[in-house]
Amino acid sequence: MKYDYLIVGTGFAGTVVAERIASRLDKKVLVIDRRNHIGGNCFDYLDDNGIIVHKYGPHIFHTNSKKVWDYISGFTNWNIYFHNVLAVVEGKKIPLPFNLNSLYNIFPKKFAENLEKLMIDKFGYGVKIPILKMLETSDNDLKFLAEFIYKNVFLGYTIKQWGLKPEELDFSVSSRVPVFISRDDRYFQDTYQGIPSEGYTSIFEKMLNHPNIELRLNCGFNDIKSSKEADKIIYTGMIDEYFDNIFGELPYRSLNFEFKSFSLRQYQETAQVNYPNNYDFTRTTEFKHFLPSKSESTTVAFEFPQQFVRGLNEPYYPIPSPENELIVRQYQAQAEKIANNVQFIGRLAEYKYYNMDQIVGVALSFFENKIVKKLF
Repeated sequence: MKYDYLIVGTGFAGTVVAERIASRLDKKVLVIDRRNHIGGNCFDYLDDNGIIVHKYGPHIFHTNSKKVWDYISGFTNWNIYFHNVLAVVEGKKIPLPFNLNSLYNIFPKKFAENLEKLMIDKFGYGVKIPILKMLETSDNDLKFLAEFIYKNVFLGYTIKQWGLKPEELDFSVSSRVPVFISRDDRYFQDTYQGIPSEGYTSIFEKMLNHPNIELRLNCGFNDIKSSKEADKIIYTGMIDEYFDNIFGELPYRSLNFEFKSFSLRQYQETAQVNYPNNYDFTRTTEFKHFLPSKSESTTVAFEFPQQFVRGLNEPYYPIPSPENELIVRQYQAQAEKIANNVQFIGRLAEYKYYNMDQIVGVALSFFENKIVKKLF
């Protein structure tokens, strides 16, 4: 059978575009994935404790885009959920991002009051300050605070997570968790926040459940690219792999998870606890916090960052840096040469650190601007 489009990958990028093409344009789409499940790294499942577990780490949907929220809401109901994260600093669990509540949890009251006043006078209230920017302050007390936060909250965690210091990463990465001059303990302040009430996998199942879509799992691009089953290709995998690494392999970071079951109603106070300076793992996630569960046991994931090695683990994060950007541009130039037949979209294909809502928005815009406008 001949298809109008071949889409490689069933994460949000590929699935959103597939759903739009099938439902809006009435075109035939073949969707493939080398893994044995849909949903990419958003895949979740019901474990033996009756708890929906995120196989590839915690995913909290949050967005300020009503368009994105409304679109995804067409495939799920929501458990309204606000993510709270604690970080273990000097043996205490403090709110993260570091905020005014964190300040008072760590320092004596009088000292904290002085630092709070200095921060508000210098930066204002309700402001988010990237730690590398805060380190530039000339005030001695604020400088002390910035260095304390850098050392105890950012440095160890970043080295474990990325294998690099914060200043060695692109600013887009190092600024993702700023110091928040507020008493709002939520990890995100977006207008819309939640967990899909039946899990993420259910969303992907509904999106791909269309008569114009055929799904093939355990099917990599190399297994099918010579078959010419489709005129157009939309590729969401690693861009360097598509071009056989002709300019060299791009680096990615990977993760390993150890899932443990405990005969407890609750293991930790919040869904996520970070360990910036203790232990080899970066964080623990207790999934019962996301969706209601009557289970008497609980499931916790211990997260260990690691280097991505092709054929051994999964690529999770591109590593934005000036050196890597030079390589990416060479691949993007190659992509431009074949843009009439092959399009690249997604975190791995674009080598960009997208959040879930961002990639949904990118995919919706991609459909309107790169596909619909070319047809009409």
